[in-house]
Amino acid sequence: MNTQRLLVGIDDTDNLDSPGSGTLAAQLAKALESAGLGQCDDISRHQLFVDGRIPYTSHNSAMCFGLCGHGGDSLSLVSFCQDFLCKHAAPGSDPGLCVAADDGSHDSCLVMFGRQAKERVLTKGDAYLLAREADIHLSEHGGSGGGVIGALAAVGLRLSGNDGRFRNWLTLGDAGTTLTALQLRRHPAIDAVCDGNGQALADDEEIRLGEDELKIVLRHGRRVLPVKPCNDLGHPPWNTLSRREMKGY
Repeated sequence: MNTQRLLVGIDDTDNLDSPGSGTLAAQLAKALESAGLGQCDDISRHQLFVDGRIPYTSHNSAMCFGLCGHGGDSLSLVSFCQDFLCKHAAPGSDPGLCVAADDGSHDSCLVMFGRQAKERVLTKGDAYLLAREADIHLSEHGGSGGGVIGALAAVGLRLSGNDGRFRNWLTLGDAGTTLTALQLRRHPAIDAVCDGNGQALADDEEIRLGEDELKIVLRHGRRVLPVKPCNDLGHPPWNTLSRREMKGY
């Protein structure tokens, strides 16, 4: 079986009355696995530039997930994703799909495009030009097709290893619970517990859970639980981030 990893990016698949693109990405990943087309990993959400010239539903964020074990038949995989978007994207949306190999061949240009999409307005022409140069799949499936910009950007930002937060919330204990970094890292979804500078905490460092549910972010190619210093006497030296603070990721 081919073990090459592919990245699947989607964007602009929703409207104000439908579930968001994150929900559709989860449904697509489940459908791919059910069809025997590979095993999907965690879905990452990537925040893009917010500007009045850019049409978006609520937050202008795009989704990406990895897929392994697809058997080398990328054409069938792409066709499956295209059919899925055509059938399940919300009416009035502008869906875009990007599928690219995670083989390092075009990482720098894709990462640059993703970073640019966080800072300025890009066009479909910009996206299609890069996709042709990098020889990766990029297609639109309804409406204006503007989702191709975000789909390509999501793949680039996922490749960077340093952008976005993962979709699902984790329940590690009640708010106020104190755990060590080692205890937190034992959760299968957490690779490291890091401070704001990306420095991993020692195993015996104690962290107070600020909320009942927590988010994991993508940093240095790892699934990281970010924490912040706590200066309150009588409390552990570290706190997890609040929901509001997590929006910075």
